[in-house]
Amino acid sequence: MLTMKKLFLAAAALSMIGGTQAQPLPGLPQWLDTAVFYQIYPASFKDTDSDGIGDLGGIISKLDYIRSVGANAIWMSPVFCSEFRDGGYDVTDFYAVAPRYGTNAQLVELVRKAHGKGMKVCLDLVAGHTSDKHPWFLQSMQAGTDLHYSDYYIWTDSRETLPPGSYYVKSDAPRDGNYLKNFFDCQPALNYGFARPNPDNPWEQPVDAPGPQAVRRELKNIIAFWMDKGVDGFRVDMAHSLIKNDPGHIETRRLWHEMREWFGSRYPEGVLISEWSRPEEAIPAGFHIDFMMHFGVPGFPSLFFNKEGVEIKQDTCYFQTLGGGQIREFVENYRRQREKTLGLGHIALPTANHDCQRLSCGDRTDPRQLKVAMTFLLTMPGVPFVYYGDEIGMRYLPDWPEKEGSIMGRNANRSGSRTPMQWTAGRTAGFSDGDSASLYLPLDPDPLRPTVAAQEDDPVSLLNYVRGLLALRKQSPALATRGDWQMISNIDRPYPMVYERSAGSERYVVAVNPAGRSVEALLPASGAAQVRYVYGTGDKGVHYKTGRNGDRIKLGPVSAAVFRLVR
Repeated sequence: MLTMKKLFLAAAALSMIGGTQAQPLPGLPQWLDTAVFYQIYPASFKDTDSDGIGDLGGIISKLDYIRSVGANAIWMSPVFCSEFRDGGYDVTDFYAVAPRYGTNAQLVELVRKAHGKGMKVCLDLVAGHTSDKHPWFLQSMQAGTDLHYSDYYIWTDSRETLPPGSYYVKSDAPRDGNYLKNFFDCQPALNYGFARPNPDNPWEQPVDAPGPQAVRRELKNIIAFWMDKGVDGFRVDMAHSLIKNDPGHIETRRLWHEMREWFGSRYPEGVLISEWSRPEEAIPAGFHIDFMMHFGVPGFPSLFFNKEGVEIKQDTCYFQTLGGGQIREFVENYRRQREKTLGLGHIALPTANHDCQRLSCGDRTDPRQLKVAMTFLLTMPGVPFVYYGDEIGMRYLPDWPEKEGSIMGRNANRSGSRTPMQWTAGRTAGFSDGDSASLYLPLDPDPLRPTVAAQEDDPVSLLNYVRGLLALRKQSPALATRGDWQMISNIDRPYPMVYERSAGSERYVVAVNPAGRSVEALLPASGAAQVRYVYGTGDKGVHYKTGRNGDRIKLGPVSAAVFRLVR
């Protein structure tokens, strides 16, 4: 329940976007209160036509499995037509499913069947750029500036003009100019305008110019096209990147605020999820969910990688057995983001995603280590996101071959997080009936690689541990999305990390110890008459003792525990 002070702060945040008055945003869909997302990289999930690439039919065939994990919502990486030079994030048609995945009719079928099982489906929206083979861009390359799509992109006024910096791409197009990219050279930036156009650069259009306004209308058309087919929302790729030369993302925040007002009035149960990783900006601007992950707000890497999306450093990251990590950076930044977004939207801490290392990587591959990390990720506030395969402990494979733009330089190999889902034992791990040489990416070669089949009926498997955690979260308001949260252990003595979740009279204490040694912590007096161990890696070595002057908790090596406090 929000206090009056929190309600006031929420209203204040809604009324100010970039220092100007704005209308209050539509409310949060209630289904988000119990949402658990399962992220799918479509090419790697399940192949049903034996071409070695996953497809929509494969996702449909595994809806019951996804639901059995405890997820009730799906986010799929892009399924639109593409040149696949960046894994589908280089779109050539926003209104059509790529033939490798199926058809528009199959996508509608997937949505319908998911809804029939009480599940939601969200698509990935690449809002800031297209492929350089998109028909819009091909027309914009033509000589003259009065064609329909001439101003959908950002072109300099001459091929001789190449402003400093790496984001303008030298062009040999019939049009006399060079274009601005958004990521790879094959991804020209859509023209949403410049917050501060440089008068010395006449091609830099203001955000209210006809071209940028036409692109905004096109974005609404794309959203409406799929929402009207039953889709439940979108995760927006690089959501912060739309408007250029925009210090503080002020104009970009105004743009998304406008989009949310329109979206919320037309699709009140729809959701917008941002890849922004700065919740204090993204959520007041209009997104229902923003991630705190491997870039943006500092903190997440110190827990799992200690280097932003680059590599795991086993000597210093928190979730490793040497026990030399810290939590101060994460706790302070998470607390700040939470205070600035409470009541407006939700922060998500993903288990991993298609752009960063999986939870199981480096020396962190033992199921017990993964259970400790999952205990943390799935008992924090906000909306959980489980990346396909993390629930069984699929490994990140750091030296995997490049596929469709997956390698971005040294220590930035995304292929290692995109390998085929491991369903069963066998030459293709149940991913495909095709030849193993045709698979989208090679499988993990470890003969003991984890599979769903091996873990399905094992009561102590990681899969069933995750299922149990999500079941506990579902039945406990305190552990759910909106439950209160506070750190109760000393953040400068990080092992164990202990925090309290509460809702009304319901209280839980969660304690995690990734270190390979026994640890203990002194906590504020809880006043609990009884403490019950309700979930964790096992109660051996776990002790929780209440006291008038303070509580004491002990955990064994590499362990986690969830306690219910009863007054």
